[in-house]
Amino acid sequence: MGLLTAPALAQAEPKVVVVGGGFAGATAARTLHAAGVAVTLVEASADYFACPFSNAVIAGLREMSAQRFGYDGLKRAGISVVHQRAVALEDRAVRLADGTALPFDRAVLAPGIDLNWGALPGYTEAAAEALPHAWKAGPQTLLLRDQLRAMPDGGLVVMSVPANPFRCPPGPYERASLIAHYLKTQKPRSKLLVLDAKDQFSKQRLFEQAWAALYPNLEYVSLSAGGQVTEVDAATRSFKTNFENHVAAVGNVIPPQRAGEIAQLAGVADRSGWCPVDPTSFESRLRSGVHVVGDACIGGAMPKSAFAANAQARACAQVVAGLLHGEAPTPTKLLNTCYSLVAPEYGISIAGVYQPANGLLTDVPGAGGVSPLDADANFRAQEAHYAEGWFATITHAVFG
Repeated sequence: MGLLTAPALAQAEPKVVVVGGGFAGATAARTLHAAGVAVTLVEASADYFACPFSNAVIAGLREMSAQRFGYDGLKRAGISVVHQRAVALEDRAVRLADGTALPFDRAVLAPGIDLNWGALPGYTEAAAEALPHAWKAGPQTLLLRDQLRAMPDGGLVVMSVPANPFRCPPGPYERASLIAHYLKTQKPRSKLLVLDAKDQFSKQRLFEQAWAALYPNLEYVSLSAGGQVTEVDAATRSFKTNFENHVAAVGNVIPPQRAGEIAQLAGVADRSGWCPVDPTSFESRLRSGVHVVGDACIGGAMPKSAFAANAQARACAQVVAGLLHGEAPTPTKLLNTCYSLVAPEYGISIAGVYQPANGLLTDVPGAGGVSPLDADANFRAQEAHYAEGWFATITHAVFG
């Protein structure tokens, strides 16, 4: 058998490996496949549990089965899906836990987040069994739900919210709202205390308006009021701030976060723990030929959300498909919309449009906005229904 000639090598089909099968990774794989690119999706788990709407599971408003998705839809579409853990990114190859090397011409990493264990003193992986984070949907979601169910009426629930950046900026405040709703309807003598490491947060005026109207059982303490948690003790379920020590019947710690493990192993995360990227191509600024999308990347003004991950992945995949055929990336505008529930028939939203500028994704002036403060009950109910519709649409498009 003779050696392949240079022309034969040049005609080899370009390959892309996508690591991570969440909203970003699965979207990137679908978009690349639709563009005629040979793509392999690497995802360790056969099941994906969606974080959007998982707060409703915690509050007993939704079953966990509604959050569970698989990869049969991608496989039926003809996408190669490998259920292995990626352990290294070598020179133009992804190394899997079983030793297999998957060669690529370009790689797209969509590893989501990892919890930064130890960044909050006292909070370890073992501590999360007593003080669940529930910030990765799955068993932790059910653990927090079950702890709330088992708590005697009159118990104190304490939440700890980290400083930015983290996955889903409005997520903690939606969770606080729905836990307060659960307590109001099921354990009316109980109280929720929210301790926050910042003074401002997404949709703040809308959340605070709803809390004042609906939840006298919810107390919110900001950074400037002494809300930053400096240490936790899982054995006693205690939350220490600079001024007080709060002992919870049920505790929820949302800890500091960073890009998922493979981003650290691949050398595409900087000292912040997140991944700097070019805002047009999402190519890593630390490693050429590797693109990072979704929660793991430094998205500038664009928040870490499922909608943003989906939008970034589509844009990135289109750029990657073009690069494989010698086409230069073209800047584009990206949209993000985020819905939050503050009660079963009470939704609020925020939307933004983003464009590359000065090396980052920046807000498009005058675009986007939030739900009006003076909206009536019908408007709030309609937004809650829009949220359900958005979730059904995006999960079908990504996983269906």
